[in-house]
Amino acid sequence: MTRLLLCALIMAACPLALAASTKPTFSTERLSAEVKALSSDAFEGRGPATPAETKTIDYVVAQMKAAGLQPGGDLKEGKRAWTQAVPLRRSEIVGTPALTLSHDGKISVLTQGEQISVRAPMDGSTSVAIADAPLVFVGYGVKAPERRWDDFKGVDLHGKIAVVLINDPDFETGKGDFGGKAMTYYGRWTYKYEEAARQGALGMLVIHETAPASYGWATVKNSNTNTMFDIVRDNPAAVHPELEGWIQRDLAVQMFKRAGLDFDTLKKQAQTRAFKPVTLKGESFSASFKVDSSVITSHNIVGRIEGSKRPDETVMYSAHWDHLGVGAPDAKGDRIYNGAVDNATGTAALIEMGRAFAQGPRPERSVVFLNVTAEEKGLLGSEYYSANPLYPLATTAGVLNVDALDPHGPARNFNISGSAKLGLLDDLIADAKTYGMVYSADPKPEAGHFFRSDHFSFAKRGVPAISFGSGNDWVDGDLAAGRAAEDDYNTKRYHQPADEWQASWTFTGMARDLQLLYTVGNDLANSRAWPNWSADSEFRGTRDKTAAERK
Repeated sequence: MTRLLLCALIMAACPLALAASTKPTFSTERLSAEVKALSSDAFEGRGPATPAETKTIDYVVAQMKAAGLQPGGDLKEGKRAWTQAVPLRRSEIVGTPALTLSHDGKISVLTQGEQISVRAPMDGSTSVAIADAPLVFVGYGVKAPERRWDDFKGVDLHGKIAVVLINDPDFETGKGDFGGKAMTYYGRWTYKYEEAARQGALGMLVIHETAPASYGWATVKNSNTNTMFDIVRDNPAAVHPELEGWIQRDLAVQMFKRAGLDFDTLKKQAQTRAFKPVTLKGESFSASFKVDSSVITSHNIVGRIEGSKRPDETVMYSAHWDHLGVGAPDAKGDRIYNGAVDNATGTAALIEMGRAFAQGPRPERSVVFLNVTAEEKGLLGSEYYSANPLYPLATTAGVLNVDALDPHGPARNFNISGSAKLGLLDDLIADAKTYGMVYSADPKPEAGHFFRSDHFSFAKRGVPAISFGSGNDWVDGDLAAGRAAEDDYNTKRYHQPADEWQASWTFTGMARDLQLLYTVGNDLANSRAWPNWSADSEFRGTRDKTAAERK
């Protein structure tokens, strides 16, 4: 098939001929080449604070320079660098941790990565020596006064390990005080660890179940048994207990049974306001391992185009450059977690979006292209930027984040992470019509996607921020094909070595998605508009407090 005929077929399937005549086109060849390079074995999975970080930064900066962007990072001697330094605490378990459960003196040895996945501690510890700590089931681990909900009810957790369910109390029934199926921040494991620290717990073990977590055990294992990072904190123990880990559901059921308890019965009780903590009588947990802990510096990559009329006002595109690096081998012995879709696609998108702006009319507002580090370690690069912004958050008009775009053909729809309501979404919906696309609400609000991508670091500080997702109603194959591809990726590739570039990827859908994102960002960059959150959003009040700083 000739390239001309292929283009004609795509144009016929997706009515964007009129839009394409006035909007930039995005090269599928360049997108493919950039994703292929960034996800090659030579980049060793793009782990932060490894030699691969230097290689990644060098590559992305070279591409941004060639695209026509200017450096937008830290100020050094009056000039902007291409990067923003991000100090991180790096923690890694030395050797194989000794992990055991004991019931009335009978010891069961646990294997790291199998029944249990223990994270390197991020409270500053250089070793862990827990001996026969009692286990206490604390339901969903939620303390929410505004909902009159307290799973702890005054229990003393000092010297004890809290055992907790994943997601919200509403997940299974779809009804209740936590938004029904849609996950609140109380359902995120990050919140649960933070609350464990506030409650004085020695540690917390999250019971993994695939449906409420929205991912399988392989994701837990691969994401938590390697090197851990956190931003440098004055008092890390205030938000991290000494031990943070996950256990398989089957192990939890056994633990409860040995203690004379029924897991399913207690799980139902935990879905009610009346639940009270339950000690697993006769059960205790021990852990012993050393920790290599140090403070290192990673980097966000920052490109920028200065606005022609209002340079102090900013529109931002963001994506993370990091992945999981080199880790445990898969069944084929592959140890490199290449991260092609997640998130070499997003990084390539930033480069090419920068090229489109650099080659087009100069926008009135400045446009920043922020490629952040350590997303896979807990949104740390975006968290650091948001806490230490290079450009004021109050005059950042909006953030358009891209994470794991679809490299296949075009879809008739798009989505966003979560179910937030804000002006940026209204703009996306309106502009998408030009490209024959419609908005599809998050089909799995219970998965908590809103809290799992870099836009959240900005959202919680009030900045209108959204994470764009490629659609699954494919022009070629409809929903059946799109969903099959999603299932294949989530099961076989997500956070696994198999997330590798494929020669069969056309990138035509991604190129069209970028046209839509360009339109929204460009219109915003050439306007006086200040999008906001819906009136009932939990982020509206924070944004409104800075209203006087916006003209």
